[in-house]
Amino acid sequence: MADPQTAESKPAQIPVTVLTGYLGAGKTTLLNRILSENHGKKYAVVVNEFGEIGIDNDLIVESDEEVYEMNNGCICCTVRGDLIRVVEGLMKRPGGFDGILVETTGLADPAPVAQTFFMDDDVRQKAKLDAVVTVADAKNLIARLADSPEAEEQIGFADVVLLNKTDLVSPEQLKDVERTIRSINPHATIHRTERCSIAIDKVLDRGAFDLDRILSLDPDFLEADDHDHHHHDHDHHDHDHDHHHHDDERHDPTVSSVSLRAGELDPKVFFPWIERITQQFGPDILRLKGILAMKGDPERYVIQGVHMLIEGNHQRAWREGEARESRLVFIGRKLDEKMLRTGFEACLAG
Repeated sequence: MADPQTAESKPAQIPVTVLTGYLGAGKTTLLNRILSENHGKKYAVVVNEFGEIGIDNDLIVESDEEVYEMNNGCICCTVRGDLIRVVEGLMKRPGGFDGILVETTGLADPAPVAQTFFMDDDVRQKAKLDAVVTVADAKNLIARLADSPEAEEQIGFADVVLLNKTDLVSPEQLKDVERTIRSINPHATIHRTERCSIAIDKVLDRGAFDLDRILSLDPDFLEADDHDHHHHDHDHHDHDHDHHHHDDERHDPTVSSVSLRAGELDPKVFFPWIERITQQFGPDILRLKGILAMKGDPERYVIQGVHMLIEGNHQRAWREGEARESRLVFIGRKLDEKMLRTGFEACLAG
C-alpha cells in the first residue's frame, strides 16, 4: 500500500506533545521545569501567554519579542494567531529540537491544536503528534467533572494523565479519582505526581502514543472495568453532585471508550467504513487509535484520529510469532458499541 522505502528515506519527524488541563491543575509548573531543568534535551515550548509562565530572567540567554532562549537549550515562544505559522517557524530554526510542547489554555478544547499536526502538509512532514498530556488536579477533578464538560473531554483526549497534587488528598480519595479517570478513559497512562514532579521523558516523546501498550491492555480487564459496576459503587457515596446518577451508570458517563479486536481486515472494506464512521460521528469521537493487520500486507498499519481527521501509516513489519490481529479503540461521547463492533467485524478479510 505504501512505498516500502518511504520509511527509511523520510527525515525523522519531531515529536509534538499537546499539553492540556484545567486552570490551576499545575501545567505552568511542568512547563517551568522543562524550561529550567538540566535534562540535556532541547525542547521548544509554545504557550498562549508568557505572563502566566513567569519566566525567570536568570535563566534567559537571549530573547526577542516572540522567542525566549533558555540557558538549558530550550526555547519558549508564544502563539500569536496561527499555530501552524509558529510551528513552521520553529522547524526552520537551526539546530532543531528533540520535541515541541504546545500548551492549550485551561478551558480550551485540545482538539484543534492536535488536529493541526494532521492537517498541514508541511507540518506533517516535519512533526508528528506524539501524545496529548492532561494535567489533572486530584483534589478538584471530581468537582470539575461535575460542572464542566471540558474537563471530562480533556481526560478523554489524554494519552497520559498527570494526576497532580496527590499530596492534598487521602489514599481513598485518590483511588476514587483514578477510578473516575479510568471510567472515562481506560487507556491513558496515569502518573501520580506532586508539583508535577515526573521524569520529563515520561511526558515527552512517548513514541506513537504507546499504542502497543494501550492496545495490549487485556480486553477482559477493560470489559470488567467498564461493566462491573460494583467497582464504581463508592464513586457515588460521598459526592452530593452525583445525586442524578442512574443505577447502571458510572460518573455521569458522557465520555467512554470502546475497544475492538478482530483478525486480518480487508482494506477495501475497512477504509470506506472508518471514513463513514468518522464523517458521521466525528464530533463525538474524541480519539481513535488502532494497530491493524491488512490482508496480504506484511506491515502493521497504525491509525489514529481526532474527531473527523484520521491519519494512518505503516509502522513496521509483523514479527515472527506475533498474532496478526487488528485492534481499534474509540474514545468519545455516546458511542454505540454494538454498531461499531458489528461494522468493524464486517471488515474482516474473507
